[in-house]
Amino acid sequence: MRLLIAEDDALLRAGMQLLLQSEGFEVAGAWDNADDLLAAFEPGSADGAVLDVRMPPTFTNEGLKAALELRAQVPDFPVLVLSAYVEDRYAGRLLGSGAQGVGYLLKERVGNVGEFVDGLRRVLDGGTVMDPEVIAQLFSRRSTEDPIRSLTPREFEVLGLVAEGLGNTAIAQAITVSETAVSKHIGNIFAKLGLAPSDSGHRRVLATLAYLRS
Repeated sequence: MRLLIAEDDALLRAGMQLLLQSEGFEVAGAWDNADDLLAAFEPGSADGAVLDVRMPPTFTNEGLKAALELRAQVPDFPVLVLSAYVEDRYAGRLLGSGAQGVGYLLKERVGNVGEFVDGLRRVLDGGTVMDPEVIAQLFSRRSTEDPIRSLTPREFEVLGLVAEGLGNTAIAQAITVSETAVSKHIGNIFAKLGLAPSDSGHRRVLATLAYLRS
């Protein structure tokens, strides 16, 4: 897998390059700003990108805009966006760009090699990965009329793990219940959020988008 990196912190950029290469990835290019990455990008030249949210010149949302531009050029192009802080408005815009191959993680996750690489691989495989801290803040800000509020504490917990990109087996292991119980919880979540069976496999992503867009 060939990856592009945009990160203005030189040490973190170099560290990610070494880490990804040690995990079997090929780093096709690494830049300290989003404009240079976009200028070098050509469809088919890479399989995904890892971008910091805040980069020069304004240190606001350059990485997010670059991620959206990459996906505009190549639909569903896998992008993993990193941020030093929880900025849920950016997470919402990124996930709103499409239902496949997007991730939003806090930079502190990079220090946990297994967690970071696992999340990146899920994004490259077309999955959706959300940082647990972002999920927690999004949930805490929902209005009382939001259907999310109708979820039980356990369903709330399961949806958080779904939003992190975990499958039923991993969720069952995380909360120490059977996969049957997980399937039942997820079915209840879909019903309460009004996600019809016809939505098929996309319901897991749609469930995540439900609270981002509400």
